[in-house]
Amino acid sequence: QVEVTESGGGAVQPGGSLRLSCASSARPFEHYTMGWFRQVSGKEREGIACISGSGYSTYYRDSVKGRFTISRDNDKNTMYLQMEDLKAEDTAIYYCAPDARVGRCSDGICFDCDSGVEYWGKGTPVTISP
Repeated sequence: QVEVTESGGGAVQPGGSLRLSCASSARPFEHYTMGWFRQVSGKEREGIACISGSGYSTYYRDSVKGRFTISRDNDKNTMYLQMEDLKAEDTAIYYCAPDARVGRCSDGICFDCDSGVEYWGKGTPVTISP
């Protein structure tokens, strides 16, 4: 059983920034593609960013491209999501997927991602409001 712990969420104003972290117990850590997903109450969970085990290949949902950056530190067994220029529509619970799957990738850019084998944590809430 893989365990994940998300952290870093909070309440910020529009235009603000947050950095989320995800610690995963999956080993060897660098063998796992990982991803960030978010869910608004009453809606389906959606994938917003994924990263390959090496960190070379990434996927971003269109709505977050240019504002969010996914990264990982394989020495610390931790994945990150740097979020800039936050908008009200980014308000959600953010979850880490420790065993995600990416589809076709080209030159480091992936065109889709799903959560793969699902080991959901408690998530970390992000609230964007004036």
